[in-house]
Amino acid sequence: MTQDLKSLLAPISRVVRGLDLTNPAACEGALQAAFPPSSPAIAEIRAAALAALEAGTICQRGEAGMKFSRVVKPEQDAAGCSIDAVFMTDASGPVHTHTKGEVCLCFPTQGSPTFEGRGDTWIVMHAGSRHVPTVRGGSMLILYWWPDGAVAWS
Repeated sequence: MTQDLKSLLAPISRVVRGLDLTNPAACEGALQAAFPPSSPAIAEIRAAALAALEAGTICQRGEAGMKFSRVVKPEQDAAGCSIDAVFMTDASGPVHTHTKGEVCLCFPTQGSPTFEGRGDTWIVMHAGSRHVPTVRGGSMLILYWWPDGAVAWS
């Protein structure tokens, strides 16, 4: 994976570090204000992430319909988060609990996909939230931050 993607994600990590993930709506508002999905910064991240996906340096594990990978380990991140990527096409992933919360940046790539019922946007899930990650209506690349890499699989 290119160092470019990792360095492009660092400013977002610094914002994530200051978020109170017990209030998802406020967090989403702060992220939308700092990094609007239509901004040049997010366009650059999207291009770098899609290039890494195409090159096979991210999302190289899994099976057709759901490929995933770790982009940044918590100890390498500006906020102590793991940053992972998943590329999903009309698929559901394994149920898990966000023990410290989750911050997602969603990039539709084909069709009109939604994740958690929403499209090209930021999605924040509070600490202790649990879900089955699902993409419907096409393909989507999702980058997500887990504080301290904390997640519980079940």
